[in-house]
This record gives sequence, C-alpha cells and structure tokens, in this order.
Amino acid sequence: MLTACMLPLRMLSLLMLMLSLCDSDSICPTELNPLTLGVPRVIENYGASVEVNCTSTEADHMGMYWRIGNNDYGVIHGGSFISHSVSLSEWNVTAECRIKLNDTHECSKELEITIYQNPRVYVFPVNHEVEGTLFELQCDIDVAPVQNLVVRWLKDNQTVQTENFANTTTTPVIESSTLAFNISRAEHGAELRCEAQLDFGSHGPQLPVHSGKYIVSVNYAPEFKNTSEDFFVHEGDDVTLNCEAEGRPQPTFHWKHDGKKLSDTNNLNITRVNTSGTYICSAINYLGNITKEIHVRVTMNIPAAPAVITTPAVITTPETYKTRGCPLVLTPAKIVVRFGDPVSINCSTSAAGYIKMGWEVTSGDTRHDSTSVTWSLEKVEDWSIKPVCFVTYEENGKELQCYVDLNITLYKTPDIVSVSASDPGPVMEGTEIQLKCDIINVTPVQNLTVRWYRGTDILQTDVLDENRKIPVNMSSIFYFTAERDYNGAEFKCEAELQLETNRPDLGHNLTSSPYTAVVYYKPLIKACQGHIARVEHEFSLDKFPCQADGNPPPIFLWYYDGNIINASEPLTRTQSGKYTAEVSNRIGSSNTSVDIIIEYGPTFTCDDYYEVEVNSKLCEPEGNPKPDIKWFKNGTIVDSPWQSMTKNDSGSYMMNATNSHGTATHKLQLDVLFAPEIKEGTYSKEVNLDGNVTLDCSAEGNPLPDLHWNYTTAENVRETTRGHQKSLTITGATSTNAGFYICVATNNVGEVTSTVTLMMKGKISVFSWRFLWWLLIGLIVVFIVIVIVIVHKRYKKHGRYSFVLDRANDGSDIPMAPQSNGTTDKV
Repeated sequence: MLTACMLPLRMLSLLMLMLSLCDSDSICPTELNPLTLGVPRVIENYGASVEVNCTSTEADHMGMYWRIGNNDYGVIHGGSFISHSVSLSEWNVTAECRIKLNDTHECSKELEITIYQNPRVYVFPVNHEVEGTLFELQCDIDVAPVQNLVVRWLKDNQTVQTENFANTTTTPVIESSTLAFNISRAEHGAELRCEAQLDFGSHGPQLPVHSGKYIVSVNYAPEFKNTSEDFFVHEGDDVTLNCEAEGRPQPTFHWKHDGKKLSDTNNLNITRVNTSGTYICSAINYLGNITKEIHVRVTMNIPAAPAVITTPAVITTPETYKTRGCPLVLTPAKIVVRFGDPVSINCSTSAAGYIKMGWEVTSGDTRHDSTSVTWSLEKVEDWSIKPVCFVTYEENGKELQCYVDLNITLYKTPDIVSVSASDPGPVMEGTEIQLKCDIINVTPVQNLTVRWYRGTDILQTDVLDENRKIPVNMSSIFYFTAERDYNGAEFKCEAELQLETNRPDLGHNLTSSPYTAVVYYKPLIKACQGHIARVEHEFSLDKFPCQADGNPPPIFLWYYDGNIINASEPLTRTQSGKYTAEVSNRIGSSNTSVDIIIEYGPTFTCDDYYEVEVNSKLCEPEGNPKPDIKWFKNGTIVDSPWQSMTKNDSGSYMMNATNSHGTATHKLQLDVLFAPEIKEGTYSKEVNLDGNVTLDCSAEGNPLPDLHWNYTTAENVRETTRGHQKSLTITGATSTNAGFYICVATNNVGEVTSTVTLMMKGKISVFSWRFLWWLLIGLIVVFIVIVIVIVHKRYKKHGRYSFVLDRANDGSDIPMAPQSNGTTDKV
C-alpha cells in the first residue's frame, strides 16, 4: 500500500514517463518501463505450450494485454497482472506484454522465446576404409536451433573431436560434421560414435545426448605370416598345404607346381606324396597380390615316443573298427578334438600271440599292457597329425603285420565373425547390396554352416563343402536389393561348426555384430486426409494429420494458390480452400491436395444503430457453420424483423448468434424509415361566397416529411404552419378561389400528395360553368359517334344504290335501274 510520501513520487515517475514519450513516437524508455515478465526467457520443445505472466508497477492505465504474433489477447483494465498461454507450434512465434498508458503511448516487454527440436543423428562413411588412406565418416544431424548444437566424436568412448556451429537459422535444418583420420588395421572393430546435444548454457534445460555409432572395418592387402616354408611328410602320406594369408576383403588363392595351375582354394590337398617339390601360392584381393613358396620334403624318419598324458579327449561313442581283417580295435574308433585339447586312444589286439604292438605318431605318450597300448597327448597342436596303431603277430607259422589309422578330426571355432558391405554408406532404393560374412580362423570348413539373418528371419544358408583340415579364413556372400522397408533393418551372419561331439558345454557357433542398412528413398505421403475442418487460430498446417515416409527424413512444404506458405502460422477464416502438401528430400518429392475448411464462432461486424427502410435487409453475423440467430426486443424473443420490416419495428434489439464453436450477442437500435402518409387524404370542401375557410394537411413518416401546398396563388390565401401541420386559410372567398388544392408530403424515402376540391356554396362558379360546358360538349360528341355507328351498320345491311340518269321509252329523264352488291330490290 502506497504511503502519502510515495504517491507524489509515483505521480512524478509517471509524469516523467509521459514527458519522455511526447517526442519519442511512443518509444518507452527501458528505465521507465513499468512491465516485468515472470520469466524473461522461454526454452521449450516444438509443439509445447507455456504459461507466461506479466506484472505492471503502474495500475493506472488504459489497458494491459498480451500480443501473440499479430493478435491481441486478454485485455484488462485497472489491474496490474495478466497471464496467457502461448502455443509454441510456430517456429517464429513472438509474444510481448503491452500496456497502454494513454490514448497515444504504450510500453511493451517482449518475451525471449527459443524453440528447439531434439537432434536426430545419422552416421555413414564417405569413402571406403582402406589401410593407409584418409578415412572420412559423416554425421548428419536434423536439429533446431543449430547455433546451440554441440557435436562430439568419440572413438571407443574417448572424445577425439568437438564441433560447434554458427548458423543462426531457428527452424530445423540438417547440419553435417565430418571426422577424418588416417586409418590402419589397428582401428578394425573400433566403435566410432557421433554425439549431438543442444546446449543452452547453465540457465537452460539439460537436454539428453543423441548419438549414432559406426563399427570400423578396415580393408588391407593380403599378407603372409611366412614368406617361405618347409613341410616334412612321410613318403606316401597325404598332405594339406596352407597359404596362411591375411587380408580384407578375404583374398582369393591360386596354387602352382612346376608351372602348372593346381587349385584356387586356400588349402591344397596332395595325396600320397612320393617326391619332394616346391609349391607356389598366390593370395589376391583388390588391394594387392602376393606369393610365397612352400617346400614339401619327403622323409622316412620314425618319430620318438611322446610323453604320457592322462586328460581324456572329446570322444564319440566307442565302436570296434578293423582294417583289412587286422586284429586291432581302436577305442574310440573315431574322435573329434578341439585344437589344443587333450586326447587318449586305446589300441587292443585279438591276436593270441602278437609279437609287437604300438603307435606310430609324431608326438604323444604310449602306455602298454598285455593286450593293448594307449596313446595320449596333453595338447593336440599338430594339424597334420595321423596316429597309426600297428601290430606284428604270427599266424600259421607266418609273421604278419597290419595297421589301423585313427579317424581323428581337429576343429577350431572362428576367432571373429563379421559382416561388411561392399558399399558401407547409405544406398539408394533399388540398388543391389553385397554383404560379406568373414569367418576368421576356422576348421574344418566342410563342417561349417553359415546362416544369414534379417532380424530373426533366416534369409540364406551356405554349407561350405571344402576339405580343409587346418584353420582358414572363409567368406560367405549375400546379395539383396535395397528396399525402403529395409531401412534400419539389421543383417547378421552366424557361423556354426556342426560336429559330432559329446561336449554340449562347448559352443560351436558364433554370430556377427549386426550390419544396419541405411536406405535412401523418395518420400511418399501416407495416411493423409483429403478433407478436414478445423477451428480458426487453433490449427496450423504443421498440425495437419498427414504422415510421410522417406529417408533422409523429408521436409513438409505447403502451397496455396501456387505460393509457399508458413506452415506454423495458424489459419484464419479467410484461408479456407484447397492446399497442396509437398514432401521432399534429396532423393525426390511427392505431393497431394487437401481441402481445408476453417470454422469459427459467431462474430458481429454490425453497427450499433441502423436507419433502414421498410422490407430492408440488416447485417448478419459471420460464422462457420452458419450460426442460428435469435432476436430479442425489450428482453422478449421476437420473430426476425428481417422477413417483413414494418414502420412499427423501430426499437432496441439484441441479436444472439450460436454455432458449434460459441455464442455471440450484439445490441443494436433500429430506426425504420418509411414514406410519408397524409392523414387527411383526398376530400372536398365548400365555402360561402365572401366566407372564410381553412384547408389542413398533416402527414407522418420517418424521417418527418416536409409539407407544401400546390395551388393558384391569390391575395386572400395565406399559409400557416402549426407543428407538423401546414394549413391554407382563405378569407373573403371569391369564385376564383374555387378549384383544386394539392398537399405534397416529401421525405428521403418518398413523396405522396392529397387533393382538396374547394367549391362555392349557392352560386355556380366559373369552375362549375366551365365544367358544365365541357360536359355538354362531351355529350354531343358521344351522340354524334353513336349516330355514325348506327348508320354504318344499316349501310352494310341494305346495300348501296346508285341513281344514274337514263332516257326511258316513256320519255322520262329518270330511269329506275337499281344497282347493288349482287342483289336487286324493287322500289
């Protein structure tokens, strides 16, 4: 509450404000602005709404209100506080609190509004990942506002690059950031991540980080682990040679011996080697071509007995196995062992008198008893191992020898299973994509099955039918045509070794990390209504229930009469019509037409006072749908005066208009205008000679009519006006005063006349003589006409006669020779 001392200060402050505004064209000095906003700055997501408050230190004003865009809302008088809800569905919306200090000056305080859209992140390579080259990875971010965007690049969770942007555009745009570095195979499998965040400082909201990731797959030329190699085998043994080359993509291989082409596989299988020789292997991919020599040397050396091991091997169900009637039994007869695991096999004989029995192996340990010998090895680490059990025995006086080969399978599960694409970046719809599944360091290949998945659906199964007994790198290729439905789909491959083991605890399958397809395709409009009705000021085109599918994400544009319009601006009643929605991205565009009806509650643009003529039309309220109208006169509902306006319909009215969006009322005063009506009408009047007489004329009408008399002027005739009546007074009437006196009433609507016939009593006036004279003449004329008509009729009935002079025999000068129209009458 203001004290007595504070009041003069307050008045002085207001006076200074008024004086400062006098020559400033309504500019309000900052230091004297009485307005304060509850929150000076708003930062909100697009489509939200906020409640804003405004307070004035000056309560003595002519109106306080909010201006949102170009519209004013919620005017109050005499208060010091006003609030309003602001919809943030328009990117460039403005809001300011205003106060009207007097008829000519206002102050305002603008609300600082920042509307944002959270980032949407898309990561893809610009070029291929080739070792020793500059690799570029691009991150596209769909965001607003760009100037608050911070982009961070991370490699295996370590920040390697940070970028800010100076673009001041406030509407959503797609901004790009690029990470470039020299790539090597050391980066293979590294996770690169692009993180995008809107940063509004310490006083702004703390928004979440949005990111996209990319797994690096580095390509490099083939490399051998050893450039040359010696391979020792027994004469007559089988041998498998391996190139042992690394490269990405997986290289292809070519074998040659003595200038002849042998095979195009990773491994070269040679059966029953008899002589030493040199074999040349070439490994090739699109980045390089290398060769190496492998020297195969045939020996007759018998290996020494190995150390004893006790850990059992992974075995299959034991069975009796004999070769060529040889009295030997291996238990188990065949075995599957993981490379590096232990193994133990028992060899027994049924020969009664065997001389010698043992194992021929390159490593391991043996243990004998009376009828069997056991071979064991702590770790199987020789891919070419071929244990053979032999026995020397005597039969029928002869010393015989036989042997049995152990059926042993060594396996190794893959080190890595990975998927790569021939074109790792976004691809256009309809493009064929090649995916490659690399299975690194696996054997035996003939037991390897590769399955391709999209999600959980199996798309392709490959069984690699190759007899390779040492670990190799294998590949499987899958082709598909990019479709829009594949965008974002995850493709992966699974490599499984199908082995007959009794160790269910050992997994023999490995699945790759998923490859996520990024397919660019032209946008298509779907789920879009062709006709809608919405409420004025509550609907803008960016709220239209229309969806589009496209990648990159499409942008909506709206056209009206061929001109692009602001989709975030609320539509008004004048903007109903046919619109065109166009969605476009860098691939293409599509469009559709929609009919939009903007509805609104009843409003009146009528005046408060009307002067109308009888049967005139009045103004009507506007509204969509068309409002129902009720009329009230003096608080009582009445029929609409529009239908039959009469002079009695003047008065005070209230119109009430209602439709589905609201009700509006309007008070108006009707003043019904109508043409004059003379009260006395036409009449006759007599006056005595030398007498006095008064002729009166009065009329009603709206507006009030003007009256005047038309007559032959005379000295004894005098006009007088009393109120709304005009009279003629004749004193000492003479015969010249007899005649017609015409009263004329005129207003803006029309004109009427009334005639008074004045006659003299006891004397025929000149007028009467004239009348009688003309009456007599008229009667004579009528008589003559009647006679002519009668004669004419008789003439036509009796014919026509011509009298012609002729001399008859009797000497008469008048012959009687009648002539008529075909008839002869005697006279």
